[in-house]
Amino acid sequence: MKAVTGVRAAAATPVPPAPDLRVVSGTAAPAARRAAGPPPLRVVDEAREICAISRSTVQAAIEVLAGTRPAHQLSRRLDPRCLAALEHRAALTRRVASGSSPTAGRLHRNPSVRSVRACRVSDDVYEASAVVVEESRVRAVALRLERGTAAWRVTVLEIG
Repeated sequence: MKAVTGVRAAAATPVPPAPDLRVVSGTAAPAARRAAGPPPLRVVDEAREICAISRSTVQAAIEVLAGTRPAHQLSRRLDPRCLAALEHRAALTRRVASGSSPTAGRLHRNPSVRSVRACRVSDDVYEASAVVVEESRVRAVALRLERGTAAWRVTVLEIG
């Protein structure tokens, strides 16, 4: 017996061709419409989108602090003030890590974002919080996202 998953089953079943459409003059609807087929794609829930953006931004910011990612990769997502503050904190972290403290070198190792929660403040503003687990500690991160002309931008980023 051969196992068939939902995707394989959909690929295995032949799809009947769509009926031909004809141009009808006037205001009448087309004579034939495609009856069978997948439903049209829906826009992703905005809160889920905000959580996904927050998760990836927080992960990248912690990697910047760890020194494994350049800060300029976040320039499209972060406000210029947030980016400058993150670069400054990353420089301070590198300077502390190069010092004589034995635990300073373990800061920001193996970070992973455990959970993200988002709260809508207004139509164009969300605030989110995230829990980040590292090798030796757990951190809280808070961020504020505002809708820009092209995409969501993080205007406040606080890493605990």
